[in-house]
Amino acid sequence: MTRRYDPERRERILDAALDVLADVGVAGTTHRLIAARADVPLGSVTYHFTSLADLQAHAFARFVEVRSAQYEQLFEGVHSTKALVDVLTDLVLASPTRRRNALLGFELHLAALRDPGLRALTQTWTAHSRSVLARFTSPDNAARLDALLEGMIMHALLATVQESRTKTRAAIARTLKD
Repeated sequence: MTRRYDPERRERILDAALDVLADVGVAGTTHRLIAARADVPLGSVTYHFTSLADLQAHAFARFVEVRSAQYEQLFEGVHSTKALVDVLTDLVLASPTRRRNALLGFELHLAALRDPGLRALTQTWTAHSRSVLARFTSPDNAARLDALLEGMIMHALLATVQESRTKTRAAIARTLKD
C-alpha cells in the first residue's frame, strides 16, 4: 500500500475540527466527524493529535491566531468614530462568516470554563481585541466596549428577532462617549 503525500493534512484536520466545533459544539465533536469533514482516514486524526482534547486545543489556538488577524483587518481604514461604530455594528449584527466566528469564540470560552489549559487562549483573544479597540478609545473604555460587544453578539446569536441596527449603533456609540 502506497502512502499518499499530503503535507497539508494536519492543517486540513484543524480546519475540519473548527467546522465541526462550529456545527455541533465541543460536546458533539468526535474524531469520526472531524475525519469525515477533513476527508482523511480516522487514523490520521489520531496520528496527528494525542486526544480529542489535544485536537480541540490546537484547533482553538489556530482559530485565535486567524481570528486575531481578521479582527485587525476589520479596523483598517477606520479613521472616524462613525466608521468605528459602523464596523462594530456590523460585527454585532453578523454575516454568516462572522456568525461562525462568534459561535467558535463562545465554544472556546465555554470549553475554557472546564479546561484551564484553554484559558490562556481566551485571555490572549481578549487582550488582543481590547488592544485593537484601545486604538480608538481609552483602555478602560475598550474593556467595557469589548464586554458590551460580546454580550450583544451573544444576544444577537440567540435572538428570534434581530435588534434594530439603530438600537445597536446607539448602544455602541454611547459606550464610546463614556
